[in-house]
Amino acid sequence: MNRRDFNSIMIGGLAASVLPRPRLSSQSQSDLRVNGDRINAHLAALSEFGKNPQGGVSRVAYSDADRSARARVMEWMRAAKLEPTIDYAGNIVGRRAGQNASLKPLVFGSHIDSVPSGGNYDGDVGTMSAIEVAQTLAEHGVATRHPIEVAIWQNEEGGLFGSRAVSGQLTAAELKTVSSSGKTVEEGIAFIGGDVAKLGQVKRRKGDIAGYIELHIEQGGKLAANKIDIGVVEGIVGIKRWDVTVTGFANHAGTTPMNERHDALLAASRFVEMVNRVVRSIPGGQVGTVGHIEAFPGAPNVIPGKVTCTLELRDLNDTKIDMMFARIAKEAKAIGGENGTQFAFSLIHVSEAAPSNPRMRAIISDAAKSLGLSSRDMPSGAGHDAQAIAQLAPMGMIFVPSIGGISHSPKEFSRPADITNGANVLLKAVIAADQALT
Repeated sequence: MNRRDFNSIMIGGLAASVLPRPRLSSQSQSDLRVNGDRINAHLAALSEFGKNPQGGVSRVAYSDADRSARARVMEWMRAAKLEPTIDYAGNIVGRRAGQNASLKPLVFGSHIDSVPSGGNYDGDVGTMSAIEVAQTLAEHGVATRHPIEVAIWQNEEGGLFGSRAVSGQLTAAELKTVSSSGKTVEEGIAFIGGDVAKLGQVKRRKGDIAGYIELHIEQGGKLAANKIDIGVVEGIVGIKRWDVTVTGFANHAGTTPMNERHDALLAASRFVEMVNRVVRSIPGGQVGTVGHIEAFPGAPNVIPGKVTCTLELRDLNDTKIDMMFARIAKEAKAIGGENGTQFAFSLIHVSEAAPSNPRMRAIISDAAKSLGLSSRDMPSGAGHDAQAIAQLAPMGMIFVPSIGGISHSPKEFSRPADITNGANVLLKAVIAADQALT
């Protein structure tokens, strides 16, 4: 199938006659379960692509390992009776028609690219479970009302590039970004089978998708620590990130009296402590981080005349992020006044908070309950492709426990039983959403 055919399918749908077996009754559907052994076998096989000596993977987007793994994923999609294609942004979309060609597709999936020296579960659990859900539906002859699409979004780790292309948020300037593979995003998209010249045709409008569900490992330790089976994601936090420059005056460390120094590093150290204090002083689950700092000229016998650092603030409420920043900027000015230094802030990244859809949350909660699994509502402190697709459709996310809260590490681990539980919740949620959404 060429890309022109793919795009016409995305808009118009396919005839529902491709499903050969009769639709199961509601009672029969309630008894459906995924094949947990198959999911975990697929996870083990996927971990061979980009395997590193530490036991994890370095399968960064646009690498040879990424491209090879994508080819294998498409084979698994075909075995699940999906029709996989690569869109112009480089996303893999495996599609199967529904009974009603006029309905918009129900989409579920995740990503398979990793961070450098990453683990075997981040993104992979969601993609392998999504394919397994499609295969379970096919094997039991479940004919969904909506078309279904299993999406494998490209370069999630670099900045949600694939999903943001679909939501229309990807800018032309970002195509020049150099990825962890060494290729620019533009070069990487071509490398994995996309076509940047036709990127605009990938964009979907609000309402083009009936609903979106993503299964993911928690990446934190709350579920495992509290022995809870399933996390029902309330929303994905907004993120704002600034480059901060502190300007003082470089001078001789031996001849400049302490009371005459304009030490940029001293001001910056007070700034780091102040950010922690301000963020902790406000009720809620917000977080603030100074993750990088560098002093100039960086010599042991020179008072630092300039410091650059970063500031990142995250919360489910974008207004709270702005309120925290206003307090931090005000206190930074006061810190500078104490020793004759100045602070400048340059906003470099904005990712808006994405609350999940209440109806989708209820569907996921009911699915967990029907399986006898415990669940709790919780925010996602990490970004996910669901954040971009939430701009287009009702979004829901399912979390499964991460042992020890470890992620982005070869030590990342989720138990096979927890993965199977999550996939069964995804299966039930897809079936319920298919019935509930228009």
